[in-house]
Amino acid sequence: MSKVATTMRLFRTVHGPVLEMDGTFRPLPDDWDALVDRDRLEAYLRECADRGPGQPRLDAPILAPVGSQEVWAAGVTYVRSRSARMEESKDSGGGTFYDRVYSAARPELFFKAVAWRARGPEQSVRIRRDSQWNVPEPELALCINSRGEIIGYTIANDMSSRDIEGENPLYLPQAKIYDGGCALGPALLVRSTPLPAATAIALRIERLGTVAFEGATTLSQMRRTGPELVEYLYRETSFPRGCVLLTGTGVVPPDSFTLRSGDEIRIDIAPIGTLVNRVE
Repeated sequence: MSKVATTMRLFRTVHGPVLEMDGTFRPLPDDWDALVDRDRLEAYLRECADRGPGQPRLDAPILAPVGSQEVWAAGVTYVRSRSARMEESKDSGGGTFYDRVYSAARPELFFKAVAWRARGPEQSVRIRRDSQWNVPEPELALCINSRGEIIGYTIANDMSSRDIEGENPLYLPQAKIYDGGCALGPALLVRSTPLPAATAIALRIERLGTVAFEGATTLSQMRRTGPELVEYLYRETSFPRGCVLLTGTGVVPPDSFTLRSGDEIRIDIAPIGTLVNRVE
C-alpha cells in the first residue's frame, strides 16, 4: 500500500474501533481511549492497514466517537452566533457580554458532556421539558489527545435551550448540559493538519417529510483557530484521556424556529460524513 496521504476515519462500534481507509474497513484490537491517545497515530493506522485486506462495508452499529474523554465547547466564535446570543439575552442585560467575548483575546469555553450523556449517529437527541425554544447547533469538533495535540475531527450537534440561556447568561450550564443534549459522529477523521478554510458545515432539519430549516457556513467564518482554542482549554487543566472540543456554530435558525419531537437533524461536513439524529 502506498504511503501517500489518504483519508482515514475511525469508527467506534459496539465491537470496538474500526479503521476505514482506501474504501475498506479494518477492525482494530485497540481500546478506544488508548487508541486515540497513541503517539504517531496516523503512522500506526497505516501500519494496521498494511497488515491485510479489509472488509467492503461496516456492519457493526456505530457509537459516538468518545470514550472516557470529556466533551467541551467554545462559544461565540462566529459572527452569526454572536448576533444570536446578543439578541436572546438583551432583555436580561447580557447582550453586551457576547459582543465583548467575541472580540476578546480569551475565548468562551465551557463543559458540555461526558460520553454517557452524548448520543451517536442515528440515536435520539432530546429537548428539555422545561424549555420552549430549542435549536441544534452544527459544529466542527476537535479531537485532542492528552498532550494537547489535535489528532482529528468529528461532527457535533450542540443542542441548546435558547430561552433558558437568554433568561440569564448564568443559566448557560442548564441550557447546554443535560442527557441527550449532545451528539457526535459518525466518525473521527484522523488528520494532523487543519481542514481547509473552505470546508462547509451544512444543517438540514426535516419535519413531517418537509424541510423546516436549512443553512450552511464555512470554516473561513470562524474568528478563532483550533490551536488557539486548544491552548486556552489546556491551560491549567489536564485531560489524561484527551478531550473533544466543539468549536462553535455559524448556522443558527431564526428566532421563530424551535425544534419539535420527531424532527430529523442532519449535519454534513465532508469528508467526515453526515451526522443524523432524531429529536425524541
